[in-house]
Amino acid sequence: MDLGIAGRKALVMGASRGLGRAAAEALIREGVITAICARDKERLDSAAREIGAKPFPADLSKRGVAAQLVEDVVAMLGGLDILVVNTGGPPPRTFDNLADQDWRDAFEALWMSGIAAIRASLPGMRERAWGRILVITSIAAREPIPNLMLSNALRAGLHGLVNALSKECASQGITVNAVMPGYTLTERLIEVGVKEGEIASRIPAGRMAQPAEFAALAAFLASDRAGYITGQAIACDGGLLQSI
Repeated sequence: MDLGIAGRKALVMGASRGLGRAAAEALIREGVITAICARDKERLDSAAREIGAKPFPADLSKRGVAAQLVEDVVAMLGGLDILVVNTGGPPPRTFDNLADQDWRDAFEALWMSGIAAIRASLPGMRERAWGRILVITSIAAREPIPNLMLSNALRAGLHGLVNALSKECASQGITVNAVMPGYTLTERLIEVGVKEGEIASRIPAGRMAQPAEFAALAAFLASDRAGYITGQAIACDGGLLQSI
């Protein structure tokens, strides 16, 4: 299927590996000129060479960096049509093990970098009357996962942002959607010691997802064909979520 986005310009945040990299790679296969960012410059440069993206080293946890990143990408690419907001998950904790600073740090990382990037991207999208904003969240945003208090609380709020912002942008040719990955075979899950067999037994599909499967959904929502889909939070979870 031709998604109708060849020649469009995209920025995928947090894309040196995992879901961000997979989403960037899917867009590049569709002919999208794609910039990627991450903190680790060496890993970022390596990923950019391998998938054909343009690397922009950036530590999004620092204030002002996300807005400057968008400005730099727009200057290099000549515009920005697709923004994929992707931030690393906060550390696993229960409520009693969290201090006030943990909440502030998680809010800055999960919320404010994305807000700044969206704010900086919207004027150009409005001027061209076309734009796609995707926010990668988690199935924890809909059904809380034990020991992930920060993610459970803060990512759910992002869905409210997505839905509310979509109403303000829909008439301007801009869609805003969230994508909820379930358990996906990324480097991060392997590093934290997730037991694939144990997790797979709880998933109706009987297995964990491949990053490319998640990326296919993200690429479709970023496409011209998905222009009437906005304000949604869509899961790629193999049927794991129980809620309707």
